[in-house]
Amino acid sequence: MGYTGHYSSPLGGITLGSDGRALTGLWFDGQRYFGLGLSPQAQERDLPVFRQARRWLDAYFSGRDPGFLPPLALDGTPFQKLVWAALGRVPYGHTVTYGQLARAAGASSPRAVGGAVGRNPISLIVPCHRVVGRGGRLTGYAGGLDRKARLLALEGADLQGPSAP
Repeated sequence: MGYTGHYSSPLGGITLGSDGRALTGLWFDGQRYFGLGLSPQAQERDLPVFRQARRWLDAYFSGRDPGFLPPLALDGTPFQKLVWAALGRVPYGHTVTYGQLARAAGASSPRAVGGAVGRNPISLIVPCHRVVGRGGRLTGYAGGLDRKARLLALEGADLQGPSAP
C-alpha cells in the first residue's frame, strides 16, 4: 500500500513516500517522474520516518548539511541502485559531472547514468541535483533547472566546474 506525507519547502511543496519503515520517495510536487513507484492506494500518515525526513529538510533548507539520513529504501534496478549509491557519496556543496559519476558507479555510459539519475526516487537526500554537465553547466533535473540552481546556491556549490573530492 504505502504512505504519504508532505513538506512545505521554500522551493515548493514536497511529497514524501514510505513503506511504513523507510523513506521510499521524496518529490517536488509536479516534478517529472512524480510519485514513481508510489502506490495509488497510498494513505496520508504521520510516520516517524516522515518526522525524520522533515528534520533533515529543515536543516537542509536552513543552509547547512543535515549530517544524518533518515532510513531510506530505494527501489530500482541493480544499475540504478549503483548510480544512486554513488550519488549518495557526493558531499554537500560539491558537484560531479555525469562522466565522473559514471566512473564512480563503475559504469561506462554517462548517458545511461543520466537516465538513472533522472529516476532517483528520493530527490535532495539522494543528491541528484549535484550532478552537472561539463564545465559546471546545469542540465537535467527532474525538479527543474531553476530549483537545481537554487539548491546548489543554497549549498554554496562552485559551478565553475565539478568539485567533488
